[in-house]
Amino acid sequence: MRVPLSWLREYVDLPATETGRDVQAKLISAGLEVETVEHLGADLKGPLVVGQVLTIEELEGFKKPIRFCTVDVGQANGTGEPQEIVCGARNFSVGDKVVVVLPGATLPGGFSISARKTYGKVSHGMICSSDELGMGDDGTHGIIVLPPETEVGKDAVELLELVDEVLDIAVTANRGDCLSIRGVARETAIAYGLPLRDPALLDVPGPNAFGYPVKVSDPAGCDRFTARTVTGLSPEARSPIWLQRRLQKVGMRPISLAVDVTNYVMMELGQPLHAYDRHQVQGTIGVRRAQEGEKIVTLDGVERKLHAEDLVITDDRGPIGLAGVMGGADTEIADHDPAEEGAAATTDVIIEAAHFDQVSVARTARRHKLSSEASRRFERGVDPQAASAAAQRTVDLLVLLAGGTAEAGVTEVVAPSAPHTITLAADHPDKVAGVTYGRETVVRRLQEVGCDVYGQDELIVTVPSWRPDLTDPNDLAEEVIRLEGYENLPSTLPRPPAGRGLTGRQRLHRRVGRALAGAGYVEALNYPFVSEQVFDQLGLEADDPARRVVKLVNPLSDEEPALRTSLLPGLLAALRRNDGRGSHDLALFETGLVFQPRDAARVAANLPVDRRPSPDDIAALNAALPDQPRHVAVVLAGAREQAGWWGKGRPADWADAVEAARTVAREAGAELGIRKGQYGPWHPGRCAELTVTVDGAERVVGHAGELHPRVLKTLGLPARACAMELDLDVLERVGDTVPQAPSISTFPVATQDVALVVDAYVPASDVEAALREGAGELLESIRLFDVYENAEQLGEGRKSLAYALRFRADDRTLTVDEASAAREAAVALATDRTGAVLRG
Repeated sequence: MRVPLSWLREYVDLPATETGRDVQAKLISAGLEVETVEHLGADLKGPLVVGQVLTIEELEGFKKPIRFCTVDVGQANGTGEPQEIVCGARNFSVGDKVVVVLPGATLPGGFSISARKTYGKVSHGMICSSDELGMGDDGTHGIIVLPPETEVGKDAVELLELVDEVLDIAVTANRGDCLSIRGVARETAIAYGLPLRDPALLDVPGPNAFGYPVKVSDPAGCDRFTARTVTGLSPEARSPIWLQRRLQKVGMRPISLAVDVTNYVMMELGQPLHAYDRHQVQGTIGVRRAQEGEKIVTLDGVERKLHAEDLVITDDRGPIGLAGVMGGADTEIADHDPAEEGAAATTDVIIEAAHFDQVSVARTARRHKLSSEASRRFERGVDPQAASAAAQRTVDLLVLLAGGTAEAGVTEVVAPSAPHTITLAADHPDKVAGVTYGRETVVRRLQEVGCDVYGQDELIVTVPSWRPDLTDPNDLAEEVIRLEGYENLPSTLPRPPAGRGLTGRQRLHRRVGRALAGAGYVEALNYPFVSEQVFDQLGLEADDPARRVVKLVNPLSDEEPALRTSLLPGLLAALRRNDGRGSHDLALFETGLVFQPRDAARVAANLPVDRRPSPDDIAALNAALPDQPRHVAVVLAGAREQAGWWGKGRPADWADAVEAARTVAREAGAELGIRKGQYGPWHPGRCAELTVTVDGAERVVGHAGELHPRVLKTLGLPARACAMELDLDVLERVGDTVPQAPSISTFPVATQDVALVVDAYVPASDVEAALREGAGELLESIRLFDVYENAEQLGEGRKSLAYALRFRADDRTLTVDEASAAREAAVALATDRTGAVLRG
């Protein structure tokens, strides 16, 4: 919301010395977010005057039309002689009043004006457009043409109100009252302790039987509808300069007098209005829900198919406007255009000032992707009591500026409603803030915002109509606290209970992060939002559980409406983004929550804020949330080891992804099973399935390996990229995180190597498990150190697996016979289970 300081001063008698910066500081202290203060005309320097065009000579021989003009500027140039000016604009004629900047002046942006030769003539100044003066768009895209009655030689800086300060306020969703000069003026008056001249305090005639007929069929969607009629508007009447300038300063473009007046009153009072051409409205004006499939052409020229929940304004033909969003083209106000023959300008208008349901307007605006100044206000809350005053203010301005006549008929359809009251303990703000304000301060502050307050220890507070956001005692407490000053609240550090520290889950999370960082991975934190199309890109089956997602009711982006079920989409996007920016050797990791919907959907209850929730409250809240296990994932691309003077580097491959899984499992104290697998985005021949034993049953907890070429191509990833993802919560459940001190034996180790030939499809993990079990308790460790395949030596479809076995006893030095016997027992069991044969 842009608020010109000059407009604000009309309703609050601010000290003359107060600047926009001073007002900004006061409003920020009161809780409004004033982002910037724009100084209009700060670098503007005169002379800038009103001139009248005397002659126009068309210059020939140039690529674009050029005119040589003489302009009467009175005595502003010191001589009284006509000023000679070269100009390329075509939207003015002889006799028009224009804005002239004379040599010696400086325009916004530091553009200095001097006499200079151009197009074979000497131009002594400029004839100005609104853009050149920093006024904003006035719709003409050309020279400013002033009203004929404007005095020649008059100071244009004062006439056009070019010097001003404009406060740009970021209005939060709950403060719809501050989307108006009236609302900001009220906050300013409170901040300065000054009286407010409320522009909505007008003498408004009561409703009668002579008003334009209106029928409201949906009182829940429209609880107030005021209609007034003005006839006999002058077709030639134009918005005065002061009105146009105020609209420009608040960021709106002047259009025509009737439209400008409705926009002006909306910005002034916060009540959106709409003006209908009376001759285009047929029959009774109605308010109802649309019929499914009905169509309307809105003022932006777009035909829109209506939804059954859309609230519409109608006449006998059907919809003529989207209630609270935008009017229809059928009843648009027609402006007078002398160049267009046969075009009849609007002379009689019907003024609509209504109050529509916030939710209905918000849904309609989003459904049709049609946000407007009106919908922004209705969505945030509009004062229903201001409708009559806004209609009267519009009527008064149209009568004053366009010579119209206000008809005696007044239509007002109102659904009965009671004022909203809240019971508030007088010391409740004290408890919320931790500061003793006292009853008198609480009552005074609530009365300043417009509340009626009665009672002693227990206050009965009637909320003003312009503050629909005040719904419970905590809202009232916030009003007291913000007006007393957030900066006056004491800083009190919380005292956590001693001895709790981090949970086991948090400690594991940190250990895993440190371990992966120590292994050369860089943490990448990603948003938990995904699109459902990403599952197709990852090659997941149609019935894959990962496709069941939790969807957000109000997502940040329509393209990503779901919560992630895997960490890979975010990590792979980070990999692609960094690779595209020149970082080709990448190793990224992330630990974070994924979201899995429950079978039975529940609605979470609103928890109290005046006390700590009970265990039952927290349990009910958790039961309504989706399951949120913590996962860990890594992605790799490019070189895993860099080349240098020490030798050749090597690229990242599937084994690095598997080793990352082992690193995580070691930190969790879990025994990880690794075997050949096939799933989703991984290459079917280079994918490891990661398993653990839970309650005696084997469970798949993740996958690791090289990504499928098709996935790499679809997502635009580097060739041979690898990835791993694990369920960290399951690892924590089966792991033993008690630190184990390494055992140091005084007896020597006995090493035995064994090479076994097996079928190529036999997993090395199965052979290793058989060797480990067969070797017995003397086996200290086993390691696969070579895999060999050669059809000529081993046979077709056969491979050789070489293992190093380390044997040691706790109480003695092993003999060669003991070590050999353990080795032979291991080989025998491997032969029995996997068909292994000793090589050679």
